[in-house]
Amino acid sequence: MAELSPAETTEQVRPGIWQLAFPSILGNLSYTVVGMVQTKFVGELGAQALAAVGAGQRVFFAMQAILMAVSAGTTALVARAWGARDYEEASRVTMASLTLAGVFAFGVAVLGLLFADAVAGVFGLDPHTLELAAENIRWLCLFNVSFAVNFILAAALRASGDAWSPLWISVGVNVLNLPLQYVFIFGRWGFPEMGVAGSAVAAGIAFSVGGLVLLGLWVKNKFRVKHARHGWWRRKRLQQLLDIGYPAAMEQIVFQIGFFIFLMLIGNFYGTEAFAAYNIGVNLLMVCMTVGFGFSIAGATLVGQNLGANDFAGATRSGWRSAGFAVLSMGSLGLIVSYFARPLATYFLGDEPLTIQYTVQFINILGAMMPLLAVEFAIGGSLRGAGDTRFPLMATFAGLIGMRCGLAALFTYLQLPVHWVYGALIGDYLLKGTMLIWRFHGGRWRTVVRTEEMGIERA
Repeated sequence: MAELSPAETTEQVRPGIWQLAFPSILGNLSYTVVGMVQTKFVGELGAQALAAVGAGQRVFFAMQAILMAVSAGTTALVARAWGARDYEEASRVTMASLTLAGVFAFGVAVLGLLFADAVAGVFGLDPHTLELAAENIRWLCLFNVSFAVNFILAAALRASGDAWSPLWISVGVNVLNLPLQYVFIFGRWGFPEMGVAGSAVAAGIAFSVGGLVLLGLWVKNKFRVKHARHGWWRRKRLQQLLDIGYPAAMEQIVFQIGFFIFLMLIGNFYGTEAFAAYNIGVNLLMVCMTVGFGFSIAGATLVGQNLGANDFAGATRSGWRSAGFAVLSMGSLGLIVSYFARPLATYFLGDEPLTIQYTVQFINILGAMMPLLAVEFAIGGSLRGAGDTRFPLMATFAGLIGMRCGLAALFTYLQLPVHWVYGALIGDYLLKGTMLIWRFHGGRWRTVVRTEEMGIERA
């Protein structure tokens, strides 16, 4: 590995926040547009269909916890290796991560196919909605390995500073996904009318095509992170991926358990309309969250690369700047979406007055919380980029399980209106934001993973 002079460790040899955040935001925005179109299409089938898609997506996101764990290790180790200019190690980490993710994705898909009905049943949905949700889950599971390929390769490329290649792939995926949504949901151009399941089939086909393109270009060494044919299967490398990844996996498990509990309370005690309103509100505010994801990626990449180059001041500066940009942009967008909450809800729902009422209430609450959610995205991403995945786990447990689910259960027990239950997320975001800021300010994350410990036995 080439030695770096002090001058070569400056920010000038690494991308800026906007160089990473902007293409990531655009890529996530393309997914948000597809999500909104999907909501519009499925909304024409009624509140039951929307609730089924929401339940199916929630279960599917829970199944992705293991992929997000592997991705956390991928981002941290590839960024560190890239910052230290050990490009061969970055390639080997990518190959190891992709293999692990593929194996885990296949195993999770089998479990999802076997237990789709039982898992979807926890939300307390009526029988018809439950049937639709289970079918949605089964179709998503069939394409789980394709989702894994897209997820891991995109994470590795971004960690190396290449955020544009994943953008072009995501744009292509979504350009294909949009017409497929129309075709399979409504049964156009000779294809069967699949309704709710059609949205899953469309997404699965589009991501499969994107995954094949990514794999093909990677194997042909068209990206800056090359395809490593040899030397990637080493115990120390896999152990590092797992050491960083398992707290991220636990965080995702806690995250999904918390959301399951929260949505179970809504579905069982407030009905399908309140359940659907939550999912619609999240989709409408997803434009704000795409910005947060962009700055989360930028923070994680730059913190990791700066730590790999032993530039602790640069790592700290990158984290705070990512958070500042995220708070400003997400907060502004949250206010705009909240201002137009009723016309937006009416457009997507049509003649569903109760669901519209609940949706407006939820959007107003979550929209006001966007600055705190921005802290969670940016500072949480920066900590994970440093390899500090344990503290975000603790913050998620305290905020989501302790605060949000605890308050939601109390409000449900007191038989308060559903907007009180929606409001429980205020306590969640306040607590998590405070904890994450405290941790980043303390600086212990700088030495959770030491760069000198990343020397891997060469093939």
